Amino acid sequence: MAEDTLAIFRAGIPILTMLQDENRQQILVMLCKIDKMTVNQITEQLALSRPAVSHHLKLMRDAGLLSVSKVGTERYYRVEMAETLALLKALTASLEKDMGIKEN
Repeated sequence: MAEDTLAIFRAGIPILTMLQDENRQQILVMLCKIDKMTVNQITEQLALSRPAVSHHLKLMRDAGLLSVSKVGTERYYRVEMAETLALLKALTASLEKDMGIKEN
């Protein structure tokens, strides 16, 4: 495997680690569909406690998967994955290059 591909894999470890958890996957999909939600709104949709949802949201935000904005006393979370998608596209392209797959 080429060094470039390994470097991309290493850069993606925090993101891939975040995405391996089923609860975080559910939160991410939910936010993709609804655009922005509060912790309480997310908690109502999942079989998780509010502290557990808050913990998952913090981890995802720290990994660069979410952004948060404050409106009054509420904090709204939304998907922020431009960098993540760019990394995944780079990984795919690098793997295809390593495997000798040509773009169409």
